[in-house]
Amino acid sequence: MEETAHTIMGDVPKPMPEGAVMEKYPVMYEQSMNTVLMQEVIRYNRLLSTIHQSLRDLVKAVKGLVVMSQDLEKMANSLYMNTVPSQWAGKAYPSLKPLGSWVTDLSQRVAFIQQWIDEGCPSVFWISGFFFPQAFLTGTLQNFARKMQIPIDTISFEFKVVTESWQDLTEAPKDGCYIRGLFLEGARWDADKGLLAESRPKELFTDMPPLWLIPISNRKQPDSGIYECPLYKTLTRAGTLSTTGHSTNFVFTVEVPSRHPQPHWIKRAVAMLCALNY
Repeated sequence: MEETAHTIMGDVPKPMPEGAVMEKYPVMYEQSMNTVLMQEVIRYNRLLSTIHQSLRDLVKAVKGLVVMSQDLEKMANSLYMNTVPSQWAGKAYPSLKPLGSWVTDLSQRVAFIQQWIDEGCPSVFWISGFFFPQAFLTGTLQNFARKMQIPIDTISFEFKVVTESWQDLTEAPKDGCYIRGLFLEGARWDADKGLLAESRPKELFTDMPPLWLIPISNRKQPDSGIYECPLYKTLTRAGTLSTTGHSTNFVFTVEVPSRHPQPHWIKRAVAMLCALNY
């Protein structure tokens, strides 16, 4: 158990310096992403601090230096069963991954935020790496609203599936943003036809190409030729309303080009996901 705790402590990054981030990315009217980044750093730091502190306490308890409390015993059982301890999950984002994959995913998420801090705003955002993706989407709309000096509630996203791989997108778009890291369940993306297509046999999930979210003022939604695809954080496809008024699982609806009408894909329960369960 002590060895497991030390391994996880070695794999999980240390909290990021909040003061240095705030200094480098101050609150700016023209750039809402600075606020989004700072909020993400605070949320991740809260989780990272909890993980490191609880693991240190567990190691002390195993050595007999402190009393093994009920919480530490539950945590030890979770580590033994390769599941995420409840005291970590309570301060974390929704996830169905087992402990090993969860720790790897957490390290990748923190690396994404750290790269943003070190190198500046990325040209393509890994939307699955956000603790609270809704804030990032609102920040993108807010940037456009302030740039054009129009009310934010008149703006909505238009969606364009990008043909290039995200590694080739070295420059951010003039308006809106590129996002990556999404999966499709119940269907696949046909890159040749540029349309949603039926899943291949024995294929549960497929990678979705990068999307360009384009803010448009007073946009009229298309009547046909699209599927309004819901995007969820996890496979559960269910959540509760948080204190911010957002769902804990549903992110937003993505319009995907389709030759078939809406009911065709609803019957196949087609949805996009930020993360899988492995």
